[in-house]
Amino acid sequence: MKNKYLWVGSIAGVVLLLDQVTKFLVMRRIGMFEVITVIPGFFNLTYVRNRGAAFGMLAGVPGIWRSAFFIVVTVIAIAAIVLLIRKTSERLLVAAFSLIAGGALGNLIDRIRYGEVVDFIDWYVRSHHWPTFNVADSAISVGVGLLVIDMLFGASTKSQAPNPK
Repeated sequence: MKNKYLWVGSIAGVVLLLDQVTKFLVMRRIGMFEVITVIPGFFNLTYVRNRGAAFGMLAGVPGIWRSAFFIVVTVIAIAAIVLLIRKTSERLLVAAFSLIAGGALGNLIDRIRYGEVVDFIDWYVRSHHWPTFNVADSAISVGVGLLVIDMLFGASTKSQAPNPK
């Protein structure tokens, strides 16, 4: 893939910029726990902070240990992603890893600055709410989704390639 690192920097950079700008705007313009209805019965903006991981896991662990754990895990994950990016030239995988890296960096910045992550996207159907999330979480989810697509469908095209003997 030509200009792979330009793609990585661009994708991860856009994710990081969008994540940090949206969080900044939310913190400036929406009060903590305030709900702004965007699409009634479906979508709100709600400013909350998440001390834990996905769905609030580990939120009850003492602050210093929780922060240290998430920072170390994120740094290790980003290092692993960098190694994976170096080893691939497939566009889908490069895009997936770049989205995940940009999202991980966005949430890492929050953990370092605030000891928790700023969330504000609140999707729901009637009384069934998805846990509140942010742009970084969205990028990570899309990146993981692309990895799943590659695992499910990319492997079959790779296995059909002729086997040199």
